[in-house]
Amino acid sequence: MSDRIDFCGLSIDHGLYEFVEKELTPHSGIDHKSFWQAFADINQALGPANRQLLGIRDQFQEKLNQWHKTYFGRFDAVVYKAYLQEIGYLIPEGEDFEVATHDVDPEVSRIAGPQLVVPVDNARYALNAANARWYSLYDALYGTDIILEVEGCKKTARYNPVRGQQVIRYVRDFLDQAVPLAVGSHSYAIRYKVRSGKLIIVMGDGSETELGWRECFVGYRGNPDEPSAILLQHNNLHIEILIGEGLYIGQGDLASIYDVRIESAITTIMDCEDSVAAVDAQDKLRVYRNWLGLMKGDLKTTIMRGNEAHERSLNPDPEYISAAGENFTIAGRSLMFVRHVGTHMYTDAVTCDGEDVAETFLDALVTALAAKHDLLGNSEFKNSPVGSVYIVKPKMHGPDEVAAAVDLFSRVESALGLDAGVLKIGIMDEERRTTVNLKECIRAASERIVFINTGFLDRTGDEIHTSMEADAMIPKNEIKTSTWLLAYEDWNVDVGLETGMRTRGQIGKGMWAAPDNMASMMEQKIAHPRAGANTAWVPSAVAACLHAMHYHHVNVNARQRFLTRVPRASIDDILTIPVLDGRKISESKLIYELENNAQGILGYVVRWIDQGVGCSKVPDISDLNLMEDRATLRISSQHIANWLKHGITTPDQVRKVFEKMAEIVDRQNSNDPEYRNMAPNFDRNVAFQAALELVFRGCEVANGYTEFVLHPRRREAKSIKARRT
Repeated sequence: MSDRIDFCGLSIDHGLYEFVEKELTPHSGIDHKSFWQAFADINQALGPANRQLLGIRDQFQEKLNQWHKTYFGRFDAVVYKAYLQEIGYLIPEGEDFEVATHDVDPEVSRIAGPQLVVPVDNARYALNAANARWYSLYDALYGTDIILEVEGCKKTARYNPVRGQQVIRYVRDFLDQAVPLAVGSHSYAIRYKVRSGKLIIVMGDGSETELGWRECFVGYRGNPDEPSAILLQHNNLHIEILIGEGLYIGQGDLASIYDVRIESAITTIMDCEDSVAAVDAQDKLRVYRNWLGLMKGDLKTTIMRGNEAHERSLNPDPEYISAAGENFTIAGRSLMFVRHVGTHMYTDAVTCDGEDVAETFLDALVTALAAKHDLLGNSEFKNSPVGSVYIVKPKMHGPDEVAAAVDLFSRVESALGLDAGVLKIGIMDEERRTTVNLKECIRAASERIVFINTGFLDRTGDEIHTSMEADAMIPKNEIKTSTWLLAYEDWNVDVGLETGMRTRGQIGKGMWAAPDNMASMMEQKIAHPRAGANTAWVPSAVAACLHAMHYHHVNVNARQRFLTRVPRASIDDILTIPVLDGRKISESKLIYELENNAQGILGYVVRWIDQGVGCSKVPDISDLNLMEDRATLRISSQHIANWLKHGITTPDQVRKVFEKMAEIVDRQNSNDPEYRNMAPNFDRNVAFQAALELVFRGCEVANGYTEFVLHPRRREAKSIKARRT
């Protein structure tokens, strides 16, 4: 049997063709032949324009490179800004407007809370994230460094009641802050009951009190006099108090509370992009099949706990009784977005006239048709009750590319029989030309937009690449407090609020990259809701649960109302390039910077190339686990490439550092039976060579994107492995 199917002028991978025919299209109202005809039509109509847009990126980069070479050592900010305007890189802003997106779920328009981003090619991760709408605050605190492991309070193989008491005390304090009692503290409550539609709390001295804000009581389960669960609400987020004697925690609790669960991951981005290693049709099928399973509600996976196998699937909606005595349910799962690959990505899963096609076209048609099953009610569950499909578009450069994405979505809706405007768009503000023209980018998608966000890592990678010829950049850690970055973070919120996104969509912030360092996250990440962001990325369900407490501490809606009266951040600050400007780097600082970057690059790349892992916890130089994906890889590789370009380091020094760090990465992965050492055969190790290529080709690769190195190297590694087996 041929591994390709020829149809409508397309050459289609056989497995992909069968997936569309037998899994994707049945019961969708679209047959597989119509699907492929629609794809052929879209590719013919939009394919040339897509390549033209990519060409414009290259033209801008060449013009900027030439300008920086001409003015090297005599940079003038006024002349530079005028040049950006002259060449059309920085375009004039039009009149004020407000976005007009309709049919937006409350998780996007009204509820402020954490957002997970997970690789959709991993069914277990995807299901965990979808189910992370609710999470045990007891479990999240007990297992993390928020509760100090002092003497007697350490995590042990068996439940440590001393540590447990610290957790209970922490949670009671949280309840006092979020849903306080009219009199007294939750710490001294011995019983919760419902009487005449009110929540009554019995205190240790026998007195009774109510909630300080009675409207926080939403419902309960069980007998009103002895409820098994109490449902509360604060800042549009739910808190569930679980009561019972059956578990060891409840047995020793004054009020028999054995757990407190809180709404955590309000939304989740199921990622087809930076956290996924999908380099061929086989990989894409895994991505598409899992997304389809989520939309049809039938995705399942088996996990092992010890020697026992457990099936994991989507959680149902929990049921309660309201204060008025009526039965109701609330959302049991995170509202799911899907993130497509960038415009620059092409795939041979489908070819036309011997050429690869834009992968984002394929993502658009497949994921939209999969989501149509949700819209048609072909699932036991409902992702979007209002009937929308939420799609995040990454790495767009400026409003013309946003307009092209809107055109693509309109054509997909028409082809698949979807109402106009059903496909909503999220704009990742992670490329410099999008940042400086953000208002016009939002205008281009004003009837579809539901999401904008900042991302330090990709945005910094693009900042370095865009200004590669300007000069050597400051050390990577210093960039986090640089003028342009602070202005960029504020600018994104300011423009989002100015264009009316406060009631129409999400204004988001980036990822917390240290999943094992939750104490620091709790200290620092509260800055995101304080900045007016109604969502922010977290790396795990545990982190989502803990970060959710920040949205109880901060009323984001009130913060946004205040910030609408604050002047917008400065575009001149955003255009400030973070260069050393003649400052010297000490030898010790140079070595630290190189080793830190090289170790992170190698730790991520070796798993990407050899195992196809697109996102993972990678130990840094100090063995602290950090979440790494292609965004972290982009900034690290671009930073070294920049220092090579400007003579801060040398190729020989860089290679020696990479060889040294490879031995450390090998040690850090010594317990992984699937891991293959890079040392000492560096010249024959595909992963090691890929890591070097990312740095040594960093100046020439378009926009510093890592996919142009990773994808062919991963295919090379897969081919070698296939020959061995």
